[in-house]
Amino acid sequence: MTAETFTPTVGVTMTPTAVNHVRKQLAKKPDAKGIRLAVKKSGCSGFKYETQWVEQTGPDDQVFTVDDVSIFVERQHMPIVNGTEIDFITEGVNSMFYFRNPNATAECGCGESFAVI
Repeated sequence: MTAETFTPTVGVTMTPTAVNHVRKQLAKKPDAKGIRLAVKKSGCSGFKYETQWVEQTGPDDQVFTVDDVSIFVERQHMPIVNGTEIDFITEGVNSMFYFRNPNATAECGCGESFAVI
């Protein structure tokens, strides 16, 4: 019998709808290299997602590529967002990113924040 080391899959993905949206936005921003997914402490549940266009990469960035779109995540945020799928949805007249995070254990009632245990 041999000992094997288990390495969990690490990553952030996007749906085709989100990729298309980001691709269109990047076409308008010639200096942008991709999109950043980050979290910050906020709200009643604990964390809030933040996205921003990346013009300068950081030394602690992990980069995930879906088709030709790069997603940047700082290593410190990986335990919280690992496995997250980013979608882009339209509800009525509103369009927004939607995050399917397998690590989220609870969300606040307004959807602003989430918890990770």
